[in-house]
Amino acid sequence: MTTTKNITLVVIICLLFGGLLGWWARGGGEVHPAGEHTHLAADGVEYTCSMHPQIRQNEPGQCPICGMALTPVTNNTNGDPNPYVMEMTPEAIALANVQTSLVKAGSGEGTRTLTGKIEIDEQQVKRLTANFAGRIDELFVNFTGQEVHQGQKLATLYSPDLVNAQKELLETAKIKESQPALYQAAKEKLRLWSIGDRQIAAIEQSGETNTQFDIYADISGVVIARNVAVGDFVSRGSVLFEIVDLNRVWVMLDAYESDLAMLNRGNEVSFQVAAYPGEEFNATIAYIDPILNADTRTVGVRAEAVNRKNRLKPGMFVSAEITGSTLATPEVMVPKSAVLWTGPRSVVYVQVDSPNAPAYEMREIVLGNGVGDDYIVISGLEAGEKVVSNGVFAIDAAAQLRGNYSMMNRPEAKTVDVPESFRSQLTAFAGDYLTIKDALVKSDADATKAAILPAQSSLSLLEKEVLEGNAQTEWKRLSDLLNQSLRGMAEARDLATQRTQFELLSDGLIEVIERFGATENQLFKLYCPMAARDEGAFWLSREKEVRNPYFGDQMLTCGEVQQAYPAR
Repeated sequence: MTTTKNITLVVIICLLFGGLLGWWARGGGEVHPAGEHTHLAADGVEYTCSMHPQIRQNEPGQCPICGMALTPVTNNTNGDPNPYVMEMTPEAIALANVQTSLVKAGSGEGTRTLTGKIEIDEQQVKRLTANFAGRIDELFVNFTGQEVHQGQKLATLYSPDLVNAQKELLETAKIKESQPALYQAAKEKLRLWSIGDRQIAAIEQSGETNTQFDIYADISGVVIARNVAVGDFVSRGSVLFEIVDLNRVWVMLDAYESDLAMLNRGNEVSFQVAAYPGEEFNATIAYIDPILNADTRTVGVRAEAVNRKNRLKPGMFVSAEITGSTLATPEVMVPKSAVLWTGPRSVVYVQVDSPNAPAYEMREIVLGNGVGDDYIVISGLEAGEKVVSNGVFAIDAAAQLRGNYSMMNRPEAKTVDVPESFRSQLTAFAGDYLTIKDALVKSDADATKAAILPAQSSLSLLEKEVLEGNAQTEWKRLSDLLNQSLRGMAEARDLATQRTQFELLSDGLIEVIERFGATENQLFKLYCPMAARDEGAFWLSREKEVRNPYFGDQMLTCGEVQQAYPAR
C-alpha cells in the first residue's frame, strides 16, 4: 500500500513539473494569437525550413529543430491554379539570390580536357636484323637507351658462310670472262646479305677474304632494345637491336563518349606536362579508336607531336585541351547551373509573365552533350526564353513546400472527364502516333518522316475549347510538348535524332492518356531499360508483343509491358 502511494505521488509531481515547464516555454502567462507561425508578414513573405516544412513563421530566423536558416516562400498572389508555376515576391527573390540567364543559340564551341601520356611513335621504330648468320665478336652499343646516329657502327660479326661466299667471289672473278654468269651469281649472293658494291669491289681488289663484317645503324635515334651480347651466335633474320627516332612522339589520350562529337582527325590539341609548368605543346589528332573500351568506357585518341630537342619523354603524363564544335549548325544552349537532374530527366525553371509577382515555370527538357559551361538543349526550350541560373534549388524547395510540382514531386496521373468528341480526336492522333512507332520499329527514317505530317494535322484538330478550367491549361502545356517533339522529328536529319524526339513524343502522349482518359482503342505502355543511353524510355503499342522502336532489328524484343489502358 505504501509503495502504491509513493508511485502516485511521484506521478503527480512529474505532471506538475511538466506543466510548469510548458507554461514557461510558451512565455509565461502571455497570450499568443492563434496561428502566429502561419500568418504572413505585411510584405507577403513566409519563412519555413526545407528539412522541416511544418515550421512556418513570418520573419527570418533559424529552424528550432535542426538550426538551418529558414527559406522564404510566398503564397500564390493571383490565384493561378497552375501547379507548374511558382510565384515569389521581389523580397523572396532577393533573399534567395535568384538570377536568370537568356537562352541563346550557340555553335557548340567549347573546350574538353583529356588526360593521357606520351608514348613512342611506333612508326619510328626500326628493328635491325642480322642479314647473315654469324658470331658477335664486338659490340659498340653497351646499354639500352644509348643514342646512336645513322651510319654508326653497332657491332662486328664473324660469319663462316660469308667467308665461303667471298672465296666463291674471288674464284669466279678469275674466270669472269669465260663464265660471267657464275661471277654475277657470286656477287648477287653477297648483295642478298646486304654487302654493298663498294665492299664487293674492295674484296676483289685486295684478293683476300674478310673474316669480320660490321653492322651499321640505318637511322638515328635511341636504342630501346639490345638483344645480343659478345659471343652470341645469331642466325639470319635475328633482331639484334631496336632503335626509335624520338623526334616525333605519340600523345595517347582517353576520351569519354560525351567528348566524341567534338573530336575529328586533324583537330589541333594543346597539352602540358608536369616537367615544364606553364609551357604548352601542340599535337594533331591522327587516329580515333573505332572500338570503345568496355572497362574504362573511353575511346583511345592518338595525336602526333614534334619532339624538339627530345624534351618529351615517353611515359610522361599529359593534360590536353581540345577546342572545337559539336554542331554543324547553331543550337539552343542552357547554362549547366540552370539544370536540376531527376534521374533520367532534367528540369529547369523558366521565367514567365505574371501580372502580380515574378513567376517561374518548372519545365522538363531533353539535353544533349555538354559544351563548356553549357548544355545543348534538344527540346523543351526556345532561344530568347529566360531560365533561372542561380537560386534554382531555392525555387524548387519553395515549390515543394508550397505543394507545387517540383523536382521530387512530379505530377500524378489523374483522369479528367472530357467530351467524347475530344476522345475521338485523341484516338485519331494516337493512331498516327502508332504509324510513326511502326516506322521506327522498321528503322525506316523516310517512312517516319512521312508519318509526321498526318500526326501534326490530327493534333491540330484536337479542340481545346471543349475543355474547361485546369483541363484546358494542362492540355495547352501537353499539346505544346507534342507539337515540339513532332517538329523536332520533322527537322531531324538521322534516325537517332528521330528516336530521341520520339521518346519525348511518347512521354507526352502517355501523360495525355493518363490525364484525359484512354482512347477508343486499347493501348499498352511498354518500357525498354536500354533506351535513351541506358536511362530507359517508354512507348505505346496496340499489342502486348514487344517491338522496340528505339532499336529496331538491333534489339527488337528488348522491353516489357508495364501498363494497359483499356478502351473507353
